[in-house]
Amino acid sequence: MKPSRSIPLPPYMNIDPLEAQRSLGDPTTTQRFEAVAQACAAGRQNLETQGLQNDDARRLRQFSTWEICRYLIPVAQGHFRRVLKQNPDLPQGRSETDAGAKWFTLDEVLRLRAHFGQEGSKSKEYLPYKPDGAQAKIVAVANFKGGVGKTSTAAHLAMSAALDGYRVLVIDLDSQGSMTSIFGGKVEDEWNTVFPLMARHYAEHLRTDNQRRAAQGEAPLPLDDTLTEALTIRAPDLVQKTHWPNIDLIGAQLNLYWAEFQVPVWRMSGRGWKLWDALTDTLEADGLLDEYDVIFLDTPPALGYLTINGLSAADILLVPLGASFLEFDSTGRFFDMLHATFSSIEDAENLAARALGRPELRFEWDAVRMVITRYDATQQAELAALMQSYLGPALSPHRQDFTALIGQAGEQVRGIYEADYRDFNRETYARGRETFDATYAAFKALLVGSWKRDADSEKAAG
Repeated sequence: MKPSRSIPLPPYMNIDPLEAQRSLGDPTTTQRFEAVAQACAAGRQNLETQGLQNDDARRLRQFSTWEICRYLIPVAQGHFRRVLKQNPDLPQGRSETDAGAKWFTLDEVLRLRAHFGQEGSKSKEYLPYKPDGAQAKIVAVANFKGGVGKTSTAAHLAMSAALDGYRVLVIDLDSQGSMTSIFGGKVEDEWNTVFPLMARHYAEHLRTDNQRRAAQGEAPLPLDDTLTEALTIRAPDLVQKTHWPNIDLIGAQLNLYWAEFQVPVWRMSGRGWKLWDALTDTLEADGLLDEYDVIFLDTPPALGYLTINGLSAADILLVPLGASFLEFDSTGRFFDMLHATFSSIEDAENLAARALGRPELRFEWDAVRMVITRYDATQQAELAALMQSYLGPALSPHRQDFTALIGQAGEQVRGIYEADYRDFNRETYARGRETFDATYAAFKALLVGSWKRDADSEKAAG
């Protein structure tokens, strides 16, 4: 007869109160929060330096001839080499050995793409589609549930569009600043975020309203120092260059969160201020819609005033979510809040508009799509199919798979497209980026379709 072995108790049983008290430590005060914040800042600075060059500027990796011909410029490698040989004024690349592969910067790739676009076969798409004279499309990536891949989706779409040849602006509306970190941005305070654009929009409203007050013999409302300073700031003043030659950034940091407290104060003072138009109006007035092709907005995981501004400004809304019951349920509540918020704005505005005989307000988006992220086909196929059956075309049929390459890129605060395939191998790299290439393809179809619809509408009207 074998001796019976005792089964250990669960770890939550028989905890010694005295030992628990000893390990508890002293009570935490607000000063402890400061110490933790300083420790995180020091650690972050140390991690950042590991990804920076000696000149303190992050650098984008270079791209090989194989990679360029497979993903960026649709030509055979032999033809690519012949074109370079026939055109010595074009970038010739550099190799680490005499017989090694040639490598090019993205800036050089963009120059090469422009050459092929002008001189190459007209049957191939060397340059991405955009109608002449069309303004930038604004894309908001939003969900009020965290952990759904919102920031990583926005960042990878921005990188995809840049590799495709578009001029991209990324605007971080989240005070956590994760998107800003991905693109190496440095933001000192809220005056280097979108906050002054919102303040300026309110100041301009207040100045116009004071003119009306003066005409009616009423006392004007004062412009404080914040509003007066905001009137001097333009959107291009806030734009930072990144290590991507065709991606610029308006960053965010913790102080941006104060906008959530300041905006309602302004709204109470200026009932006629259309706060939801602040971002749209300033970007257009300051020429950024003509300067860029695509503008990506990374919104906070909450339906606050910054998110409302981002959603109102957007032409295309993307909502990442996971294939789980809780995220499906949460996303439904998110759309319920969107409906309640924007319909209440419309109702309030249109009540006055009808009384004054003015055109009514109607929010409209070119496209709204939900995208399943971090998808595991072996575990989530049935639930994803169920979600698709209920949501129909509102849910993109493309599923963004989670791969080891995605996880590694996230840990290193960089995107898939910043990873050098030599750190893995070509096959692993190709598989890793497939899911994001497909995500971008689905998004680009929305982008191209919305531009085409605009162009056809203008042609029909003109």
